[in-house]
Amino acid sequence: MTPIRSNSVARYALYGVLALFCIYYLMPLYVMVVNSFKPLSEITGGGMVALPEAWTLAPWKSAWSEAQVGVEATGLRPYFLNSFLMVIPAVAITTILGALNGYVLTKWQFRGSTLLFGFILFGCFIPFQVVLIPMARMLGLMGLAGTVPGLIFVHIVYGISFSTLYFRNYYAAFPTELVRAAQIDGAGFFTVFFRILLPSSGPIAVVCVIWLFTNIWNDFLFGASFSDFDSQPMTVALNNLVQSSTGVKEYNVHFAGAIIAALPTLLVYIVAGRFFVRGLMSGSVKG
Repeated sequence: MTPIRSNSVARYALYGVLALFCIYYLMPLYVMVVNSFKPLSEITGGGMVALPEAWTLAPWKSAWSEAQVGVEATGLRPYFLNSFLMVIPAVAITTILGALNGYVLTKWQFRGSTLLFGFILFGCFIPFQVVLIPMARMLGLMGLAGTVPGLIFVHIVYGISFSTLYFRNYYAAFPTELVRAAQIDGAGFFTVFFRILLPSSGPIAVVCVIWLFTNIWNDFLFGASFSDFDSQPMTVALNNLVQSSTGVKEYNVHFAGAIIAALPTLLVYIVAGRFFVRGLMSGSVKG
């Protein structure tokens, strides 16, 4: 067998293995999507893998606006809005604060800045469960317990360590000479930040936004611990939707609700996934 033919066989074998892995990992998603368009009778009849015989949007309508989530039938719609009201400010504020921290720790270094960065970095390794009681106490003292602003505050506090790490490592590779030249020309702290560093921070900002958006949107523990019925995020409402079913489980409604809950993060990765990889390669893993 010639070397060229041997390489071709190895390549096709690799593609075959990768295809099997793709099928294996995408099968649960296929089952969810297919069964979300089926009447419940088709699912209970044992046809979870087959395509629907009678396509219907009723499970999606029920999950969105009619499902029994809490004490009344409200569906996932208000909690979907709660998640956006929580995620967007938390991601924006955490990203800006991380960028400022990274800027200070690399271009305006002071005595003890390395030690301070070590303490900030330590926040990345604190388990969620450790901060539940202290955070609940702080939210109560601040009057934010059981509110969306309280959840925003929690996620900002917990996410700032990661955003600082990303921007600090990215700015460490940024030419310090440009900052010094701007300072000589009279540029101050915020002028340098907003006119020089921030415009060049697109790749790492995308990495930070995608990572924060995914983690905050998918968070369940903080949402279940620090929210009440009116401020619950999507993940908590989805859990309540599944747990509130009595008698026959409405699997088609549950599948539709799970897809609705996952759609924002899927869309973020579909739209910005290539920029995420590009941002990682452009400096976020350096330092």
